[in-house]
Amino acid sequence: MATPVHRNGSLSAVSLQGFVLVGFEGGAETQALLFAVFLALYMLTVLGNLTMIVVITLDARLHSPMYFFLKNLSFVDLCYSSVIAPKAMTIFLSSSKVISFEGCATQFFFFSLLVTTEGFLLAVMAYDRFMAICSPLRYPVTMCPMTCARLVLGTYCGGCLNSIVQTSLTFQLPFCSSNRIDHFYCDVPPLLQLACGSTTLNELVMFGICGLIIVSTTLVVLISYGYITVTILRMHSGSGRHKVFSTCGSHMTAVSLFYGTVFVMYAHPGAVASMEQGKVVSVFYTLVIPMLNPLIYSLRNKDVKDALKRLGQRHSLGKESGQ
Repeated sequence: MATPVHRNGSLSAVSLQGFVLVGFEGGAETQALLFAVFLALYMLTVLGNLTMIVVITLDARLHSPMYFFLKNLSFVDLCYSSVIAPKAMTIFLSSSKVISFEGCATQFFFFSLLVTTEGFLLAVMAYDRFMAICSPLRYPVTMCPMTCARLVLGTYCGGCLNSIVQTSLTFQLPFCSSNRIDHFYCDVPPLLQLACGSTTLNELVMFGICGLIIVSTTLVVLISYGYITVTILRMHSGSGRHKVFSTCGSHMTAVSLFYGTVFVMYAHPGAVASMEQGKVVSVFYTLVIPMLNPLIYSLRNKDVKDALKRLGQRHSLGKESGQ
């Protein structure tokens, strides 16, 4: 366990052996209830996102750029929930809530990488819809498989760059006030509260980078949907409008939920002040949104629902032929 050491009348940096994840307040019953809620949310997240990945992979009719990006979104959602939920459930039921320094840094790195990647990926999906609706003749050439692969790789590179900067700046800080992280996972705001050195640079970098990412990706989304709206209003076919609104409505719902919660948590002055509020917001975007995304895209998307039916029928025929 890390302990502070007195040196020249002041606290020096703690021995970086581990942190304690405080989690949520409450007795054994509260912790058991939290475990059950997190387990249910995580299982639904895994089931929903794995289903989307399998359906899109197996159904040839969904082998298009839009569903390629959607499959990657499901993969990112699945991964970043898996970075957080298992450890959180462990601390709810365990008397020992310790996470090693290396484990904390690793969790922080991958969470930051995947959340940033999701933000960029949602912007790429908006651009894809813009090209498909506003330039349908150029769309097959513009959004060829190689371009789609490069765009997805770019989202991961952007996420990795942000994660490297945030992780290196955060974990080079001297931690001396305590080793108790007032959260259920390792994140920037609670870690900054433990530092005994100046965190001004860290807060400015967090606010600046997160603000830049949110503003730039939001601009891409707004401009894309501005052109899409104009194109939809020019359509004469009611069924065409309905299909476009259905597809774009699902994406706009996902974008609003994700960017809204991330902005509340990271991208405004004083974002690190309220940890209790931060924990609730964190539950929403680490577990609730990844659980909702497959539902948002499947329930409002006829192509996905049809693919699920075809996959179910194929499975039923396979069972009958095997008997």
